[in-house]
Amino acid sequence: MTLRLRYVAGVSPSKWLRVWNDLRPDLPLEAIVVDESEQTDALVAGDADIAFVRLPVDAEGMHAVALWEELAVVVLPKEHPLAEAESLTLADLEGETLAPVQADPAMTIELVAVGTGHAILPHSVARLHRRKDVVAIPVTDAAPTQISLLWPRERDDADIQQFVAVVRGRGAKSSRGSADDPPPMKPAKAAKLAAAERRAAAAKSGDGKGKGKKGGAKGGRPAPRTGAGAKQRSRRRGR
Repeated sequence: MTLRLRYVAGVSPSKWLRVWNDLRPDLPLEAIVVDESEQTDALVAGDADIAFVRLPVDAEGMHAVALWEELAVVVLPKEHPLAEAESLTLADLEGETLAPVQADPAMTIELVAVGTGHAILPHSVARLHRRKDVVAIPVTDAAPTQISLLWPRERDDADIQQFVAVVRGRGAKSSRGSADDPPPMKPAKAAKLAAAERRAAAAKSGDGKGKGKKGGAKGGRPAPRTGAGAKQRSRRRGR
């Protein structure tokens, strides 16, 4: 049995895959990147169990958990008059030609590089397809894009919920989230959480028996005190 994951370009799921492989070696995870125009097709067809998607999508019949927002950037040719700016606004780009948008973002950026215009993309996508002949500059008032986890309502089982919990950096028993839930933890914290769960499971099964206690002398007795405090007490007892 395999858990089938699909993800849109710009999402990097490797950090969660590592945590999942440690936590659930019994359930391999198949992760395949898909085009943004086809990001829900496998879910609808029953060929995938869960997906990282970039909104907006048709989520009818799906559970959805909002994860993070992506900053919008403008991709410009390196020789463009605005290429040295630290940030820009939409007003700064008024009158500038838009490059023809392609299904493959890499092709859109290639058209930018040859001087056909500019493109506004999620920062993660621009970074994925970065080139030496273009620059990506934050657009401070452009609407961000949203990354969410989607899965079919009829596929809502313990395995899916455990993967959602890993992504959100929460305990394995966490249920699906809502818009009021906090953002996911950093991957390092998620990895620590998985390690803690494995240690707890090992202790429960008896693997942790026979280990010594921390902080005390052998046999569990506190270590004798030394230093100035001990000498003062000794002098007081000798009076």
